[in-house]
Amino acid sequence: MSAENKKRFTKAEELQRLKHASGFEWKTRAGLFGIPLICVAYGTNEKGNRRIAKGFIAIGEFAVGGLAIAQYAVGLIGIGQFAIGIAAFGQLALSLFVGFGQAAVGVFAVGQFVAGRYARGQFGWAEFLWSPGRTDMEAVAMFETIDWLFQQDFATIWENIKDAITLGL
Repeated sequence: MSAENKKRFTKAEELQRLKHASGFEWKTRAGLFGIPLICVAYGTNEKGNRRIAKGFIAIGEFAVGGLAIAQYAVGLIGIGQFAIGIAAFGQLALSLFVGFGQAAVGVFAVGQFVAGRYARGQFGWAEFLWSPGRTDMEAVAMFETIDWLFQQDFATIWENIKDAITLGL
């Protein structure tokens, strides 16, 4: 095969590979341990595989990172239609600590269908549940305290934390 035919064949292969690629991927140069600060990715790559956003802040259809925002998000904080994380916010939120979603799981779970230690929702399974069918006063006290804390300024919150530490709570 001549060099010119090889070029044509190579270009044809490249065009075929690019035909399967869609979307894009963008990453910041700044990062730590080879992980970019921000990564935005969606679509498929040249091989036809889904692009997955990976970074401290990851945004895309599929994302993995510290803050993951995607249709399918896995991160310390996951925000998406299907979210997994220490804190998860989404239609289905599976969390180790705080879950907010239509279906939420976590130590603190808030949503329509909930499961956790402290849960507030329409239906749920929890040690302390606040729902139309069951109202545990422990759950009411916890969620009202959280609500109150969010309405305070940082100085008041810090004073309350110091008081609680002093009292050994």
